[in-house]
Amino acid sequence: MSRDALIVGINSYQYLNPLTAPAKDGEAIAQRLGQTGEFKIWRIPEHLDRTQGNRPTVSSKQPVSQQQLKQALKRLFLPESNQAPETALFYFSGHGIRDDEGFDQGYLATSDTDPKHPSTGISLRWLQWLLSESQVKQQIIWLDCCHSGSLIVNVGAANPGNSDSRDRCFIASSRDFETSWEDLNSEYSVLTKALLDGLEPSRLPGRWINNLDLVAYVNQALQGELQTPVCTNFGEAIKLTRPWQAEAKEKLKKPVDNGICPYKGLEFFDCNGEDPKYFFGREKLIGQLLDQVRTGNFMALVGASGNGKSSVLRAGLIHRLSQGRRIAGSDRWQILITRPDVHPMQNLAAAFVPEGGSQLDRAEALGRAAGLLKEGAAGLQRLVQASRAERIILVIDQFEEVFTRCNNAEEREQFFNCLMGALQETGEKLCLIIAMRADFVGKCLEQDYGGLAQRVQDHMVSVLPLNSEELKEAICKPAEQANLMVEAALVTEILDDIQGAPGSLPLLQYTLKELWQRRQGSTLMLATYQELGGINGTLDQRATEIYDSCDGDQQRTVRHIFQQLTQLGEGTEDTRRRVFLDNLVSEPLHPAARVRAVIETLSSQENRLLVTSEVIGKGENKERRAIVDVAHEALIRHWRLLRRWIEDNRDLLRQQRRIEASAVSWQGQNRAKGYLLQGFLLKEALRFQKQQSEILPLSDVACSFLRKSVRQRNLGWLKIASLLLLLPPIVDYSLHQWKIDQLYSKLNGAERNDPRGSVNSLTKDCGKRRGALTSYLIERATGEYCRSLANERFTPEANLDSVNLYRANLSFATLDRANLSFATLDRANLSFATLDSANLYSATLDRANLYSANLDRATLDSANLYRATLDSATLDSANLYSANLYSANLYSANLYSANLYRANLDSANLYRANLYSAIFLATDLRTTQKLTTNQLEGKNPPLLCNSPLPADIKIDQDRDCDQLADILHQRYPARFNSLEAAEEYINEKRQITWE
Repeated sequence: MSRDALIVGINSYQYLNPLTAPAKDGEAIAQRLGQTGEFKIWRIPEHLDRTQGNRPTVSSKQPVSQQQLKQALKRLFLPESNQAPETALFYFSGHGIRDDEGFDQGYLATSDTDPKHPSTGISLRWLQWLLSESQVKQQIIWLDCCHSGSLIVNVGAANPGNSDSRDRCFIASSRDFETSWEDLNSEYSVLTKALLDGLEPSRLPGRWINNLDLVAYVNQALQGELQTPVCTNFGEAIKLTRPWQAEAKEKLKKPVDNGICPYKGLEFFDCNGEDPKYFFGREKLIGQLLDQVRTGNFMALVGASGNGKSSVLRAGLIHRLSQGRRIAGSDRWQILITRPDVHPMQNLAAAFVPEGGSQLDRAEALGRAAGLLKEGAAGLQRLVQASRAERIILVIDQFEEVFTRCNNAEEREQFFNCLMGALQETGEKLCLIIAMRADFVGKCLEQDYGGLAQRVQDHMVSVLPLNSEELKEAICKPAEQANLMVEAALVTEILDDIQGAPGSLPLLQYTLKELWQRRQGSTLMLATYQELGGINGTLDQRATEIYDSCDGDQQRTVRHIFQQLTQLGEGTEDTRRRVFLDNLVSEPLHPAARVRAVIETLSSQENRLLVTSEVIGKGENKERRAIVDVAHEALIRHWRLLRRWIEDNRDLLRQQRRIEASAVSWQGQNRAKGYLLQGFLLKEALRFQKQQSEILPLSDVACSFLRKSVRQRNLGWLKIASLLLLLPPIVDYSLHQWKIDQLYSKLNGAERNDPRGSVNSLTKDCGKRRGALTSYLIERATGEYCRSLANERFTPEANLDSVNLYRANLSFATLDRANLSFATLDRANLSFATLDSANLYSATLDRANLYSANLDRATLDSANLYRATLDSATLDSANLYSANLYSANLYSANLYSANLYRANLDSANLYRANLYSAIFLATDLRTTQKLTTNQLEGKNPPLLCNSPLPADIKIDQDRDCDQLADILHQRYPARFNSLEAAEEYINEKRQITWE
């Protein structure tokens, strides 16, 4: 059986950004197919590794031209000889280019491909033609690049030739509009990692793994991923990799327990006298780190949370350096370890203060070190040069704390400049090693930071999850060191439960420590593991404890995050779903700050329920985005609290996912109008958004998608408004003889001829029903036709959701209780308008004129009032939560009891405004203009949220609760919007009365 495979992995590009993963991707696939699949391998580009006896490998540096790849593909599928292979496989990893204007649509990019001229790449339509001409019976195409789904547009195109005598397998890493990703939590690209795992022979012992098995595995493995694979099989099954025979199991000797626990639970292995004895599974990585230290003076150790960065750094690298066996003389080097924490400069100074001595001596030494560091890089250079050691290894663990804990941007910048400047001036004497979470690499690259960004890019080493052999070492070898025995069946069970789970090491150590505490004699037993509920039971208990420790708002956000990280099964079990971090933000219910804070807590070293990492797009701009994932899939299946949330909301979650998926497609298609929702789907989506906003809020992206859909729908109604102008003047008929719906139906379907009139000019002659017709039409029209509506009286509770009233004249208009949520009122004239109790949630009022408007009890939650004029307006008890009032003119405005919590009042004019009982954050008033002292310190100052009530409230045990609640509600209606809220406050205090 002749089987040929062409393996292509292109890192080097002339006009596109270089890549790092494709060469590794290609070589791993080549080895897997060559060793276990009986394939003859051709590599492009190929390099002979002299250190391995001239063994061929996929080159990471050599370029590949369009002509070179084209000829290789012809040789594979259209060989000149008559002896064509029975099976031909083409694998490609590199850049993919999409051409929206051309006929070919998708191209594989070679090193000389110019994105401005996509035809300089390999056309996917040409590849389809090649396959249709080929006589090879079994054809396999695997493409790991952006837009690779273009190959599989439809069944006919995906199966060129449509011959029953041919068997075909197509696997593309992403849909035609999607980006493919390199994953910093893996050595390989996202699709290639799934291919390698799916081709692992031990996965299906006793038989061949074929293309049907592989496609099923890839589809399952990449469910909920950041890209959607496109997989298609035709014809009969194609054998890919052969069975794998397990080695005979070694018999374990029965040791004598020495009473020492060799597992660390949720703590890391440290560089002390004991921990390194029990640290196993990282030999290959430690060797790589030692080589980096030997040859350079900077290294960035990067990995997902829970992958063991601190342990490999401390019990691995630092311990080996202190031994001096792998690098001659390293045992005489000075090794300093610190963490940035809140004050990185202060902690850096403390790292240079030796342990021991009196407290006074240490305080004096710390003062001198801190004084030197005030000089910046020069001071750090002097500290380094003063050391008698040949070399100083400065290790900064948990480097991401510079961004998460240090809130002083000036100190952060000083810290970076100090480190990078000294590193440049001290030569090889100083070696700087930083360890950080992968999702913070992008933060380091946002700015130059004194050269840090470039060094991180050039000297980054990834800490990948342990493979099965390394996991076995991490379980069994510590036990051997402590004279313990681990049942073979227990090892197998744990490996099955934990294999492939990112960030699982702390959970593994936590479970092993529990097993050690319940060991029988000197043996860790499978039966005990099953009694604990395995990894699953241990995790369920731990997750519930962490959830219970959160406050109410945090618990709601925890619930929101985990529901979004669950991929709902369709006749199968629910699984994990990786999500972009910014897609978890849903203002105002789950604001960005709280989402990030909760993720920090759940992924912290103490908790480890979530894993955060980063992916890099294979596209031209190499987009970097943070992602969030569950630490272990057992959370999805066995955390009872999460199961209850999912089951209670399963149908609603499916509806939410459909809306979110539509939003992602719209975003992936450059926000094309054709991908917006219409008709019934839009109506249902808007209903879902309104009804489920408190429990299952849509992401900010999906909310934007719906707003655009509504506006697109309203544009369609412009045809109706404009066509009305084509009718002859209504003179002989009174409007009461017309029902508005009949008028609309007569116009429906007519062609548009827009004379750019206005609703006002149309309805001038319409008699008594003018206001009703205007109210009807304005729901369907946009601002160009609604300019002149002065003095208009709309029907109460008129629904004007998302209407476009840009520059409309609504002076003196009556809009009591009107629904203007998401309305566009930019530059509109609303002077003297009555908007009593109107709903303006998320409305845009940029530079709108609201002079003397009545907004009594109006809802302006999240509204944009940028530079709006609210001079002398009435905003009594209005809700302005999170509203944007940047530079707004609120001169003499009545803000009695208004809710301005988290409103943006930067540069706003509040001179002479009535702030009596208004609610603010203390920071809200810092940058307002012309805010007089008596407004803040007078008899009736504003209320600052979470601050005590004014001084006229005193403690008295005898005051009647109901009476006091009524007084609080009447005097502070915005803070105590109901008697129940006031009573709840009193019950907490139990001592508050009026003077």
